[in-house]
Amino acid sequence: MNKTGISRRKAIESVLGVAGMGLLLPSSSYAYDSGPPKNYYKEKVKITRLETFLIKPRWIFLRIHTDAGVVGLGEPLLEGRALTIQTAIKEIEPYLIGKDPRQVVHHWQAIYRHAFYRGGPILTSALSGIDHALWDIKGKLLNVPVYELFGGPTRDRVRVYGRASNAEDMKKRLAEGYKTIKTGVAKENHARMVENPKFIQYAADNFASLRQAGGNDMDIAIDFHGAISPQTAKVLIKELEPYQPMFVEEPCQAQNVDMLADIAHGTHIPIAAGERIFTKWGFREILEKKAASILQPDLCHAGGITEGRIIAGMAEAYYIPIAPHNPMGPISLAAGLQLAASIPNFLVQEQVSLGEGYLKKPFKLEKDGNVLIPTGPGLGVELDEDKIKDKIGHDWKNPESYDPRDGSVVDW
Repeated sequence: MNKTGISRRKAIESVLGVAGMGLLLPSSSYAYDSGPPKNYYKEKVKITRLETFLIKPRWIFLRIHTDAGVVGLGEPLLEGRALTIQTAIKEIEPYLIGKDPRQVVHHWQAIYRHAFYRGGPILTSALSGIDHALWDIKGKLLNVPVYELFGGPTRDRVRVYGRASNAEDMKKRLAEGYKTIKTGVAKENHARMVENPKFIQYAADNFASLRQAGGNDMDIAIDFHGAISPQTAKVLIKELEPYQPMFVEEPCQAQNVDMLADIAHGTHIPIAAGERIFTKWGFREILEKKAASILQPDLCHAGGITEGRIIAGMAEAYYIPIAPHNPMGPISLAAGLQLAASIPNFLVQEQVSLGEGYLKKPFKLEKDGNVLIPTGPGLGVELDEDKIKDKIGHDWKNPESYDPRDGSVVDW
């Protein structure tokens, strides 16, 4: 509200003359009141405590407490290594205690560079969750969403995708309002290094049934999950091409970027990768070698929101969009939505939980297949303490998969 008592939304609508025409500005753009910060640059704020807790089904939530009474939320997750990440957070805690949480980028640099052995999934996953929480604190102290700290929103809503394994699942997702779906490689047995026509046909036929059920308006991506060999991936992608997948995710393990590039250069279907790549330094090689045309940094692993924005900026120079990886919890989703709302080259956001049973105000899938950007301060989410009481603690482990035909280890 300004001094005349007229809200910014009403003032803009009056100037544009849209209200009289029965048109409304998107509500998500003007849904929050960013009141003035309370002596933001005068008051000293100190971090007092870091608190982590395991939460079902396989997540870790982080709280960073301050002497100002403001608490930041983060998700420092590494699937199957929950206790390892808790220990990493505990080792980082002495550096943060007593520090001002508002120096987010400075703390990122200190935690990353003072480790000497830099990067890797453990350090950057712990750092990612801390980064979420520090941005959450900073936004709350300023009473604005995190995306406002990056120049304001680039969009009002964020496209998210659901999952479907078969045509019946696809019909359910359509009824729920999804416009974008991701599936996996349908198979009767684990994929071998070189597969036969039956394996290829089975997978291609299943994708064809999804395309038929969803129609040509539905965007359908397929995740190879790094569990298909390069030899088989090339053959399978060729069979999928007539059905125009939105993208093929992790067609092979991403550590050998040259092999990933070889696959990418052999098809016109977009190749997506990045969930197991960490920091800007990891994504640099993928961009330089044109090994993927869609990047999927995981904000719980790649370095948080701070690093996610840098990766997105690098990708923009290559005309490559960002589709954040996120089979995690609602805090991770909130971080992804903040990133999506602050970059121009966002494509689609993965999610497995909109926060029902975890958040006081869960996100909602709109009829257009989108989620409105958060409007509350910081990450814009608040945990529902009562609803998460029965979800505290887990001992989730990564599946240990073996090929029953010979007992050999296979990817899951």
